[in-house]
Amino acid sequence: MLPVNEEETVMPAPRIVSAARARPPRLSVSGTLLSNRLLSSRLLGSALLGILLAAALAGPAARAQPASSTPEARIVVSGEGSVDVAPDYAQFTGGVSTRAGTVKEATAANSKAMAAIMAALTQAGIAPRDIQTSRFSIQPVYAPAVSSSPPKLSGYSVFNQVSVKIRHIDKVGDVLDQLVAAGVTDVGNVALLVSEPSKALDQAREAAIADARRKADVYAHAAGLQLGPVQWISEGTEPGPRPMLLQRSAAPSTSVPIAAGEDTLRAKVTVGFDITH
Repeated sequence: MLPVNEEETVMPAPRIVSAARARPPRLSVSGTLLSNRLLSSRLLGSALLGILLAAALAGPAARAQPASSTPEARIVVSGEGSVDVAPDYAQFTGGVSTRAGTVKEATAANSKAMAAIMAALTQAGIAPRDIQTSRFSIQPVYAPAVSSSPPKLSGYSVFNQVSVKIRHIDKVGDVLDQLVAAGVTDVGNVALLVSEPSKALDQAREAAIADARRKADVYAHAAGLQLGPVQWISEGTEPGPRPMLLQRSAAPSTSVPIAAGEDTLRAKVTVGFDITH
């Protein structure tokens, strides 16, 4: 039997831990958390850096924008010009309205009356190319309703109308007189026109430009500026002569009086001038 050394320390037997109760080392978990935090910090830093760079680049452009949006120094004025010119042809509409118990009767009566109108125009020297049908209609006609009874059909109305161009304006009154004698029931939209208004309007345009330049010179002189060249021109439109409405009443004893007079053609422009220094 071996002697026992009292000074020796007896080591306890190692504790055996079952595999089912073993836990993963905390160092790996802590390492993963640390890696995620580092990655998040790097992403946040990159985003902040991008925002700072974008702000630095946008700063000079934002500061330079007001200078580029400042309008150039200009004088903008409007000018008007007009010219008086005598009309050299006329246009009007004339027609016949008839009524009968049936469509056939009303159309036959209208055709007969319209044939007389066409013959009168030909006799007045109006060429076929200057006569054009502008309206033809057939409509039912109802008698006025009595008490609560519905309106009853009493017949039909037929209307035929032509548009006429008279190239010799001094004959307008004679032509209208012949149409009235032939049985016309409706005459209207008499317009006295200029065959070539562009040539006359060119004179009005030149006057409008001269008027605009005169105004610009006044403004520049009053402001102590030197007027520069024209940069742009915008033209406005003016309405043309308005047609008259002539309705037939009783047959006149003399020719229908028509005064041609003169038309005033107008031009309006807006002009932008530069200012020289």
